[in-house]
Amino acid sequence: MPIRPAPILQTVPPELAEGLERLRTELGVPDGFPPEVTAAAERAAAAPRLPQTDRTDLEFVTIDPPGSMDLDQALFIERDGSGYLVWYAIADVAAFVDPGGPIDAEAHRRGQTFYAPHQRTALHPPELSEDAASLLEDQVRPAQLWRLPVDERGQCTEPSVQRALVRSRARLTYEQVQAQLDDGTAGESLQLLKEVGLLREQVERERGGVSLNIPEQEVHVADDGSWVLAFRSTLPVEGWNAQISLLTGMAAAQLMLAAKIGIVRTLPPAEEGSLRKLRTTARALGIDWPAGMDYPEFVRSLDPSRSRDAAMMYACTTLFRGAGYAAFNGTVPEQAQHAALAIEYAHCTAPLRRLIDRYTGEICVAISAGEPVPEWVTSELDGLPETMAASDRRAKQYERGIVDLTEALVLSTRVGQQFTGTVVSIDEDGSKGRLVVADPAVEANVTGKKLPLGEQVTATLVKADVAKGEVRFEVGPGQAPQSA
Repeated sequence: MPIRPAPILQTVPPELAEGLERLRTELGVPDGFPPEVTAAAERAAAAPRLPQTDRTDLEFVTIDPPGSMDLDQALFIERDGSGYLVWYAIADVAAFVDPGGPIDAEAHRRGQTFYAPHQRTALHPPELSEDAASLLEDQVRPAQLWRLPVDERGQCTEPSVQRALVRSRARLTYEQVQAQLDDGTAGESLQLLKEVGLLREQVERERGGVSLNIPEQEVHVADDGSWVLAFRSTLPVEGWNAQISLLTGMAAAQLMLAAKIGIVRTLPPAEEGSLRKLRTTARALGIDWPAGMDYPEFVRSLDPSRSRDAAMMYACTTLFRGAGYAAFNGTVPEQAQHAALAIEYAHCTAPLRRLIDRYTGEICVAISAGEPVPEWVTSELDGLPETMAASDRRAKQYERGIVDLTEALVLSTRVGQQFTGTVVSIDEDGSKGRLVVADPAVEANVTGKKLPLGEQVTATLVKADVAKGEVRFEVGPGQAPQSA
């Protein structure tokens, strides 16, 4: 479960300091920026390449987790006849970064921003990512401005993107926007975000796409300075906002595939054997999956608040494996689709935090303008998929390692105690698996004889090694399943 971008926790428990530093060093997660990169960022911040088109008349807002300063996207939606016109401004990082220069080289080494509760290892220096290039409130900024007409059925027609100056009117959080929508005080643009978001969710259902809304694990700091874990379910507005980002990524893929040059995010189709295995899991959990119900419809029927459904959703995460990127120039790849989304898709909406988005954005701007794609982009196309794959692996190992260390710390004084949790996965003989405990919010290894998949059990904590970040529970013969 990923660590969400959130306010930085200023205190680090002494027991975790050594483990966090060891993890960072082992994975090669950078600590700060070289002086030459910082100096280049300061120069770039003072002299960006600004576009001539001015669209500061559009009343953009940003919607992000609280405390976020690296603001990639700003949103404005207006009615357009019976449909809608979605304006989506994306931070124009290329306005500040010289190809082949110090900032560019360092960004290639990192690949993306690495998130931890106590620090944020940014893709770009803070002079850019949290200041000059960020779409901060009441600041005029260069942006790649997407124009996305959406009809009354939620379909996007004739997308385009160009460079323009924009200005965000407000820096909002998901909680603030949800509250405004709930109490009726939201402005028209935010009300239309809900309308368009719901339409796009319906389009996703009709297309056969699916999202797994598994609660996210977060690290917080308690009043006494200790770190605690919690599971967090997403708000409806987060799904609607994500639909706008997905809409933009699909539009980018559409433009690039039509022009036969670009980079798309790919995910191979699920194998039939994997689907059969999931149906077997559903039967073992006692969950009805009618023969005529397809996988997306089945997933949407699950309620993660029910223990057996939660276990089923964890099992569903294994269906689609092998996400990657496909770069092309002249010949469209045979497998260009993202199977979970059931459509072609590209990463293009987070250039402050993900390297590849700067390239896809630049390609789409050139295509929309009818101009050649810059040489600095085409020369890097072939190597970008592996650069991003390596960065993704490192980010996942870093996030999981931090959560493992925090779980071990939270539980370190409770070895020998019993906890109630749900067995969400098991191995072939049922002797090993994963246990999710609600309080504290922990997902850890569990052992036992014939672990009951999808059942609530009483388990004894037998190991919590803070130095290694290892936690293990055990279900003994007398620890029978609890009622779900």
